[in-house]
Amino acid sequence: MERLPDFISLNGPDNVGKTTHLDRLAARRQVFQALGAVHEHDPEPWTRAAAGDYARWWFETSTTVELTEMLLVGHAKRAAAREPGRTGLLDRGLPMLLAVATATCVVKDGLTVGEAFKTVTDIAGSRATASETSVLLLASFDAERSYAITSAREGRPWTGIYLAYQKTLHAVLLHQAGHGTYAAVVDCENRSLDDVHSDVLDHLGLTPLTDGSPR
Repeated sequence: MERLPDFISLNGPDNVGKTTHLDRLAARRQVFQALGAVHEHDPEPWTRAAAGDYARWWFETSTTVELTEMLLVGHAKRAAAREPGRTGLLDRGLPMLLAVATATCVVKDGLTVGEAFKTVTDIAGSRATASETSVLLLASFDAERSYAITSAREGRPWTGIYLAYQKTLHAVLLHQAGHGTYAAVVDCENRSLDDVHSDVLDHLGLTPLTDGSPR
């Protein structure tokens, strides 16, 4: 019998396929509970932040402490929504939230990736989700190539500080991967959706469905 963790998170840059693979996992069995993203479980501060110039708030007026705490509070409320006996599926788990805060800190405060990562992890302290198995999906193991692939899927160019943030986020994710932050890292470059999903299932210790499909 498969032993499942309390939480499974899929992580990675925008447009890498996190939502698609989470939807496939959620359809596998009733024990999986889709919990979505952090802002869905703590909407009030995010709605307030988005009421004005959201990008300016994110990259200029908010502090690293404020942003990191908002991400962590939403994460804790999302974790609390897990029903007993079920495995919560997370769109961006704790490691990814720390990566987001780190990349933002780099572009906003002018720190190196290492300095920003230490700043954010010091803010987070020992807070963590119990038994979270985190899988990182990468468009490529090369940061520039990964950015090029995912930005092309956006359909419109990223500009200004958001472009710098996206490029930095890819570098932060590779930094984390190199330090063993994630339970598994899946290379998605030049691979079909089914092949990538098969890898995700394998890393999670899940078997394909009886018809052989890796849905």
